[in-house]
Amino acid sequence: MDPGSPGAQARYVAIITDGNGRWARRRGLPVMAGHEAGADTVKARLRDAVDLGIAELTVYSFSTENWSRSPDEVSALMEMFGRRIDQETPELHEEGVRRRFIRRREAPVPAELIESMRWAEEVTQENRRITLFVAFNYGGRAEILDAAREFSAGGEDQFRAHLYAPEMHDPDLIIRTSGERRLSNYLLWQSAYSELVFRDELWPDFSRQAFEQSLTEFTARSRRFGGR
Repeated sequence: MDPGSPGAQARYVAIITDGNGRWARRRGLPVMAGHEAGADTVKARLRDAVDLGIAELTVYSFSTENWSRSPDEVSALMEMFGRRIDQETPELHEEGVRRRFIRRREAPVPAELIESMRWAEEVTQENRRITLFVAFNYGGRAEILDAAREFSAGGEDQFRAHLYAPEMHDPDLIIRTSGERRLSNYLLWQSAYSELVFRDELWPDFSRQAFEQSLTEFTARSRRFGGR
């Protein structure tokens, strides 16, 4: 089937996992409870993605702008990310998941967290069931600037070679939760022809049904990539 025709399935999906803090506040819980619930949802929807025939799932975990949050929240997030990577990588490895982190690999990210990410990538690098790309300490403009510093000559293919994950396919579909209607500096190079679906659920409430509805909405669209 022509990948631009109605009925084509999304194989490469990216999600802006927005709304963890609001989810917690509405329940009278500390904000970190929302982030923990959001991390559980990432793992659940990753397993759904395997069932639904998705080859690559990319999630927006922590942006370059998120450092402006309170020091207590940032510190707690760094601890959670490191703990989750260490605990979940062996399990995901057994399930055939390849893990990749797209990011600026430098301070202020703690050195031990950078090492945990490197370890998770190394352990899972041969897995082929699905690739989970995690955008961490990531910004779309930062990625383009960093690539431009390394780029000397050539066209788009040569420029892509300098992106954080050159092997990552451009997303067929980008989903954003929480009712917001913007990209928020996410995958700016890769999203040139991505279809966009906006959902009202806060990320921890984004269920398999909501995921399937988003994919169904994608299949109904015609993608012309600038043609007619």
